[in-house]
Amino acid sequence: MARITILVGLLLVLLGVGFFAGTGMQHRTALIPAGFGIALIILGRQARSEARRKHAMHVAVLIALLGFGGTARSLEKAARHLSGQPVDRPAAVIAQAVMAILLGVFVGLSIRSFIQARRNRAS
Repeated sequence: MARITILVGLLLVLLGVGFFAGTGMQHRTALIPAGFGIALIILGRQARSEARRKHAMHVAVLIALLGFGGTARSLEKAARHLSGQPVDRPAAVIAQAVMAILLGVFVGLSIRSFIQARRNRAS
């Protein structure tokens, strides 16, 4: 899971920097995904250590849950935008929706990994 954490972190950094550059570098809030990404990269690197893995991954999932909770509402707005209905700040809506999807998938994979780890310890 450490590799997946780092990969998701890198994708979030690319998302944030890409939308920041794509919107003319005027809105610093476009870098919010990059902040979450940097945190996940750091935690993913820490999770490579057997001694730190459990705590690092739990903190990574907590951060991902916070990020998902803050962006999940954008999924509905993105669906409206993609169906042709007008939305305010469409670039921000798309960036938030992509962030929500990435973090939602990451949380799901992490939960699955936690369940497998618990089963492996029990047997």
